[in-house]
Amino acid sequence: MSSQAHTALGILRWTWRTCFPKCAPVKELARAPLFLLTRPFCSSQLVPPLSTPAQTVPQQRTELTIQSLAEIGFSESQAQLVYEAASKNRCKHDVPVLTVLFSLGLNPSSVLKILEKCPELYSLKESQLQQRVMNLRKLGLLEGCLQRVISHYPKILSFPVKRVNAVSRLLREKCQFTAQQMADILRDSPHVVEEDPARLEYMFQYVYFRMGCRQAEMVKAKLFTLTLEELRCRHSFLERRGLFQTPDKKGQTLVLNPRLKDFLSISQELYLTDVANATQEEFDVFQKLVAREQEEEEQSEEYSSDDYDEDDDDDDDDNEVTKRSFSYKKKTNQRAKNPERN
Repeated sequence: MSSQAHTALGILRWTWRTCFPKCAPVKELARAPLFLLTRPFCSSQLVPPLSTPAQTVPQQRTELTIQSLAEIGFSESQAQLVYEAASKNRCKHDVPVLTVLFSLGLNPSSVLKILEKCPELYSLKESQLQQRVMNLRKLGLLEGCLQRVISHYPKILSFPVKRVNAVSRLLREKCQFTAQQMADILRDSPHVVEEDPARLEYMFQYVYFRMGCRQAEMVKAKLFTLTLEELRCRHSFLERRGLFQTPDKKGQTLVLNPRLKDFLSISQELYLTDVANATQEEFDVFQKLVAREQEEEEQSEEYSSDDYDEDDDDDDDDNEVTKRSFSYKKKTNQRAKNPERN
């Protein structure tokens, strides 16, 4: 028997013991209908029992050992690492995360890398993991794409379904991304699930209103792979050098703005040489000025907040102003009108 066939058989036996302990004992595996062995193991549907005499099959719990891990395809050194990590997380018997990850078609090396990146997955229940995998599929991460996202950012399985869905609703409802665009964002920037929702919305509004870019452009540029600070620095630097201008109501500008993906989806070196036509030293000085400005703005906001609390008569008027505009838009417009002050 080849090594690949041996690994596949070991994984099948492991999954059968851990996923289907009540369906039939392992010795009945040879008599199981083919559809039972080929159906997705992550499915929430129950597997019908085999046609055996009515009796209660006791649930068997597989003891976690280095040998049992080697049987499902881990090398001796890999098995040792998994065993030690599982023991730290008090996994003395079955490890649900192994069953779920192997059922996704991931090989032992990929599974080990995932668990090294996110060891907290050891402590999750199988029902939690399956529910989260199914939810990612519902959000548009299909086979192949789903495995790549989990391999690159396994922490996505550590977030509750409610958290992931809350971020999805924000991007779909408030930012007006389509379902396919939402799936593309999760594929390229899965870390959005741990970002502050208000920060994500601000980032979208900054690009939409301040830069005049639409949702399709943002997705192509992989907007959310950058931090808010990186975005503002790159945009403001171009603006103050006269290379970018906020479009008017008709979407027109006096300069030819570079496309969003042409100055966001590139390295800083290419950004400076090919787009900004500037040196690293100039950009470093600019970043320091921006940091100083932001600090001054934060202090100014604190002072204005104190004054606001003392003036109760203007509450209604200020609330109306807040509803009609965004505070960040006012500040950035002031900078655009007075770029020479820096």
